[in-house]
Amino acid sequence: MAQKINPLGFRLGTTQDHYSLWFAQPKNYSEGLQEDQKIRNCVKNYVEKNTRTSSGAEGIARIEIQKGIDMIKVIIYMGFPKLLIENRPRAVKDLKINVQKELNCVNLKLNIAIKRIAKPYGHPKILAEFIAGQLKNRVSFRKAMKKAIELAEQAGAKGIQIKIAGRINGKEIARIEWIREGRVPLQTIRAKIDYCAYKIRTIYGVLGIKIWIFIDEE
Repeated sequence: MAQKINPLGFRLGTTQDHYSLWFAQPKNYSEGLQEDQKIRNCVKNYVEKNTRTSSGAEGIARIEIQKGIDMIKVIIYMGFPKLLIENRPRAVKDLKINVQKELNCVNLKLNIAIKRIAKPYGHPKILAEFIAGQLKNRVSFRKAMKKAIELAEQAGAKGIQIKIAGRINGKEIARIEWIREGRVPLQTIRAKIDYCAYKIRTIYGVLGIKIWIFIDEE
């Protein structure tokens, strides 16, 4: 079971919460879902254009969306928000305008908040972006994975598993390489595990990165 289901969806209602919080009639559900996707894509594209870390990552851990009757609240959890705010003092206002244009509703009551994560490398999305930046710079995949594990352990992770698939190092035959450090109890529902699947485009093809981080056990 642990290898055939998304670890986040498997733990919804126990250790994992939804990233979107809203209710809709069945006939309007698909529209709300597409609206969420447009908001997330708009936020990611804006942040990607206006901020980059030394590893090439924009540092977004997750985006939460809360919808009321007449208002939408977007919370962006970032590992390095200073890079965005320092480069663009009006970043939040500009982002709000972009999202309103994307949704074709200028008068929409939209509230955007940026929250800083205390330990960014304790989140798999930011770690995956770090590994992707290293691979694009032609760093050895083993060296990149070991460095990512070191950063996760410094952030307080009790266990981590990293898997990279594709034409690693430009080899003709695609293969899967993985490494694990500490405990990663995927079968235990009470175990709080964060997960990320990330794609990276390189000159020799698309590589897939999957990361599981064991945070704590309830």
